Amino acid sequence: MSVAFRRESDEEHKEPRFELPLPAGPNLVTPRGRALIDERIAALEAEQRDAGEPRGEEIARELRYWQTRRITAILAPPPPADEIAFGSRVRFTLNGAERTIEIVGDDEADPAAGKLAFSAPLARALIGAGEGDRLPFAGREDAIAVLAVQAAFTA
Repeated sequence: MSVAFRRESDEEHKEPRFELPLPAGPNLVTPRGRALIDERIAALEAEQRDAGEPRGEEIARELRYWQTRRITAILAPPPPADEIAFGSRVRFTLNGAERTIEIVGDDEADPAAGKLAFSAPLARALIGAGEGDRLPFAGREDAIAVLAVQAAFTA
């Protein structure tokens, strides 16, 4: 008999929920990034205890993501003082506008707060450069001028 003629629960016809996608590449974290992962897991575990059935499944899915991120986290070494790397705070001009960013892990990234994932195109363009360097970006040969570099965290 066709599904159209059966009167059963809508539950069996729902699309499957896939796991949250993990960012490609290594899961580099700063000490702050590791703490944020632990805080997120604790908050989800607390929320899961009080959640009902539909929300509980969604929380469990999120919790699996964050537990995987904790297990795969690699605490990055402090960056060198004179070269842009993961964990650096960089002051630069981009097309004439001055900006300051920190290069952090994917889960810690918050571009509005000046925290850029190391996998972002701008971060990739900056990594390896030093103070005074001029770098190409977005089709311009000298779009970026590095003004200052410092470590955003230490061991």
